[in-house]
Amino acid sequence: MKKLILAAAIAATTAGSASAATIYEGKGLTYKLKGDFQIQLRKDAGADQKLDVEFDDLELKNSVIYDLGDDMKAFGQLDFGYKNSADAKSGYNGSQLEEAYVGLQFGNVSVSIGQQNFAVDSFGVDAQIEDKLKEDRFDATATSGNDVVRVDVNMDNFTLIATTELEAASEDSADGKGFDIFLSTSVAGVNLGAAYQSFDEDPTVSGDVDVWGVSASFDAGFAEFGVDYSKSDDGTTETDQYNLMTIVPVADTTDLGLGLTKVDDGSTDETEWYANVVYKFPAQKNVSVFAEVADTDKDGVKMGYLAGMRVKF
Repeated sequence: MKKLILAAAIAATTAGSASAATIYEGKGLTYKLKGDFQIQLRKDAGADQKLDVEFDDLELKNSVIYDLGDDMKAFGQLDFGYKNSADAKSGYNGSQLEEAYVGLQFGNVSVSIGQQNFAVDSFGVDAQIEDKLKEDRFDATATSGNDVVRVDVNMDNFTLIATTELEAASEDSADGKGFDIFLSTSVAGVNLGAAYQSFDEDPTVSGDVDVWGVSASFDAGFAEFGVDYSKSDDGTTETDQYNLMTIVPVADTTDLGLGLTKVDDGSTDETEWYANVVYKFPAQKNVSVFAEVADTDKDGVKMGYLAGMRVKF
């Protein structure tokens, strides 16, 4: 599930997290560890899907930050995921590297290199726990890489993220090339986002895919509303996608989410709707249980559902 992107909620740097546990702090060094464990019973929306136990997130994130003085910091991130191993997928035994990067922060600006998310991974208002369709057209193209140079600029009411995936054609790590940018701000209480990406999955065979998108969300107090639109063009096919989302806090501990996603490539289209509920235990908000139902308008597709538990720190 992709979090709803709010301009004020984007982290001040690419390193660390407010919810991470501080393992060590002293002599200008801070080491934080963050965990996210989510396991659920799920039956996908589909023609003949089976109920199974799914490991959506089994992650450990390590963050090291050094204070260099003069409003400068050095940081490194090393994240591991275990979901593929837990799912017993062929070829996986143990952990899988998800992010590995280092960088420098200069006041409100940070620069990092390594394996990490693209700028466009921050785009969108999708609030579905498990998507059958892609979250947006960026997610359908690419949202991370391992030859990434990234710049983050985080001001009081403005965020800019730019990344480039180097071609690295002669290297074993080559996984495409591209450039993307994400912008967000807040105007009169409305959170606005925009993103653009040009990506080539295999420069020796395919051509560039151009993707752009815009989003808006508003917290009215009694409910939060969001909409986004994205479009991809691979030179042959243009595909449009939009998401509508509402989150209603029915209690201090409980949120009800409703949403709809529509994808149209000009010749075929598909619409998915979902409804979910998330309960966070009042004594420990990082422990939650959840449930969701989802369906599409495709012929022969049966409704899917899931229920699970999430523990994070």
